[in-house]
This record gives sequence, C-alpha cells and structure tokens, in this order.
Amino acid sequence: MSDYFRHTKIIATLGPATESKEMLAKLITAGVDILRLNMAHASHQWVKDAMWFIREASSEVGRHVAVMMDVKGPEIRTGVVDSPIEVKTGDRFEFHIESATATGDVPAVSVNYPGLPNDLEVGTTVLVDSGIIRMRVFEKDDSRVRCEVLTPGKIGSKRHLNLPGVYVNLPSLTKKDEDDLAAGVEVGIDFVALSFVRQAEDIRILRRYLDKLGSSAKIIAKIEDQAGVRNMEEIIREADGVMVARGDLGIEIDYHKLPLVQTDLVHACQAEGKPVIIATHLLETMIHSPMPTRAEISDISNAIREQADAIMLSGETTTGAYPLESVQVMKNIIQSIEPSVGGDINRKIKLHEPKAKMLRSAAVLAQELGKSGIVVFTRSGFLAYVLGALRARGVPIYAFTDVQPIFRQLLLPWGVEPFLIKFSDDPEQTILDALDYLKRKKWVDPGTWLVVITNALANDKIVDTLQLREVE
Repeated sequence: MSDYFRHTKIIATLGPATESKEMLAKLITAGVDILRLNMAHASHQWVKDAMWFIREASSEVGRHVAVMMDVKGPEIRTGVVDSPIEVKTGDRFEFHIESATATGDVPAVSVNYPGLPNDLEVGTTVLVDSGIIRMRVFEKDDSRVRCEVLTPGKIGSKRHLNLPGVYVNLPSLTKKDEDDLAAGVEVGIDFVALSFVRQAEDIRILRRYLDKLGSSAKIIAKIEDQAGVRNMEEIIREADGVMVARGDLGIEIDYHKLPLVQTDLVHACQAEGKPVIIATHLLETMIHSPMPTRAEISDISNAIREQADAIMLSGETTTGAYPLESVQVMKNIIQSIEPSVGGDINRKIKLHEPKAKMLRSAAVLAQELGKSGIVVFTRSGFLAYVLGALRARGVPIYAFTDVQPIFRQLLLPWGVEPFLIKFSDDPEQTILDALDYLKRKKWVDPGTWLVVITNALANDKIVDTLQLREVE
C-alpha cells in the first residue's frame, strides 16, 4: 500500500486532443477522475461517440471515471459581421436587436438578446470579447444601445458580451440546453454543470427537467457573475456542488477581488458540505508549453491549500499540445502540497443529523489511529459526501456501493475512493467482502486498522454503528 493517498480530484475536458479511445485510456490511467463534455460547440452524435469511447477505455484499463456535461446556458453574443470592425478609444458604437436595423451613422452590430436595451442603463459598462473591448452606454432606445469605446480592439462575429452588475432576464435553460441534456441523459451522464447560475430557482428548474427525463445526475452550479456571487448561499444549498468558473467571473467582477470571491465560495461550500471545483486558466500556458509558469503552480497550490474538492483542465486537454503532461503537473503539485496542509477537521460544516455527527467522530478516530482509513457503505452517496466534506487529511474514504450511478458520482468529493460491489443480505459478510477487496487490490495492508461505518441488527432493529476492524 502506498503511503500517499491523493485527496484532490482532477477533471479534464474532452476535445480534439483527447477524444480518441487511445488518448482517453492514457488520461484515465494518468489519474483523471471526471471527464467534462463542453456543449458550447458539441453535437449530439459527438456526445454518444465520446461516451462510448470513455466507457470502452475505462473497461480496458480497469479504472472508471465520471462524466460531466457542461451545458452552454444563456449568453449574449453579437451577430455576424462581414469583416472585423475596428474601434478606437472615443469612437461611438451601436448594438441593435436582431429585429431592428442599424441607424447607419456609426459602426454597428446586432445582438441575439432582444431585452438588451431594457436591461441596460446609461452609464453601464459593456464588455466585448471576454473584456478585451470596454464600452460605456451613453444613449439607448427600445431597440438600440449606443456606447462610447473605452478600450480599442476589433469586433468580429459571434463575440460574447458581458454586462457586469446587470441582472439579465435570460432563461436559465435554453432550448439547446434541453436538447443537449436529453442526449446526455440517454447515454448516462453523471453530472450536469449549469452555466451562469444566478439564483437557487435556476437549479430547481434544471432539477425538474432532469426528473422529467428520469435522470439522477447531480447538478453543479457554475458561479460566473455578480448575481451568482451575491446569492451564493442559497445556490449552494440547492445545488449538489459548485464550480468557481473564473473565466467569466473574472470579467464580471473586479479582477483583484477574484481570489477573495474564490475563497468565499470554497468556504461557503465547505460549510454546507458541498463539493467545490476550481476551474479556468489553471495551466493555460500548457496549451502551448510543456511546462507551467510559476504563477500557475502557485495558483493550483492555493486551490489545494483551500482544500477544493477538484481542479479542472479546459483548453489544456481539449486543444492543447500537452494534455497528459498537464494532468501529470497537476498530480505532482497535489502530491507536494497536500501533505503540507493542516490536518484539522472541517469545523465550518453544519451537521444536522445524528448519523452525520457520528461521521465526524469516525474522521477524528481515523486520523488519530494514523495510517488508517474509513470504510463506508452507501446507496445514496450521502455518507461519503459528508465524510469528504469533513476534510480528514491523510484518511482515505473507501466508499462501497452497489448502485452504479452512485459509484461514479462518488468520484467527485475530496478524499473519496469509490468501489462497486454486491451487498450481501448479511451486513457482516458485506464488511468482510469489502475488507478482503481492499486487501486483495493492495489498498490496505494486513494489520491495518480501519474505521467502519455500517448498519447492524440489534433486537430486530437496524442501528447505525461505528466499528474498529483490523485487516487480517
């Protein structure tokens, strides 16, 4: 058994650089826990093909991964232009809704959101193309918004607009999202990442749609704007997890406040016992370079010290030249930094149920035993998620389930290593089977003491127990 156990999970995004079965097998072997399908430009056929390759590669290498579908969500984009429009500081520029025409006296482009003039006020900042071009609204009517250019650039077709601080009346789920989700549910996705979550109701709308499709996929709320930050507590309570989506979030809020918001989101998730993912630009330079920058190393180290559940690769593994190297860099940083993090149990978490409070005792006991672990049996995933949220550093959580979707969903929480086995009608036999599996697969050595959470029969009643078991 290795003395080191990795707690922080790794998510990689699938793309042209990694979508072949051969590359998927290498990614899975390298240690990726979850593969993300970005639906911004993906077809339904691609989803089906990708899922088939993922499951085939997993079976061949003997290690399974979860699949997260990241739906595009609502967004405001400019229309098509014949050639990029160059704008200079001080120029006037016009955005008009698609049903209107340009006035013709200044450069203009259409936008796909008819409510834009209603949502904007004079003085509002408009950011074009991920904030490269900044403008300020000086005039508007029912169908047009006129702006003064603050920073120069070129506006091409289908450029993204950000409106910092503006609550945009777009639906949380678009027709495209619904169609994409139906395709994803059909092939068995495990997680859904919902873009631009602004309030808890956005999560409830998605959950109702997934229920309608008969899906038990867990919902990850992407926090990407000021409304999401403002409503983080209600969103976290409603969602199954959160993604700190630092790309748009870093545009929507003051850039120098982004590290503070990231910390607030991580702490808020830990207080609710919900997984949190840090995403975007972790190893951006490795899209083209075989080595990360020192700043990127420090950024990842910070996420690990904050004890985020997972860190995510995007462009690094979709179109990057060094996808496997990027995964290895993440593993190396995790392995160096995790042992340096204090081993204090998460005291921020709100434990409401007596059984959940028993889990805290199990985490403390396993830590004090040293070179121990916790064995838990679950059919809902609840116990394992709580144990992960307790952040008992150095304590592997061996989560056994006989429900395949739950098995894959247990690949997200911090420190949880899931196993799929058949449960016996006799709880004692199930425990013995689990301990034998761990020993046979060299997860634990004979003589190791493990903390076991399970049910037991006492006077014809099922009771929750915390047991100490020595591996024989």
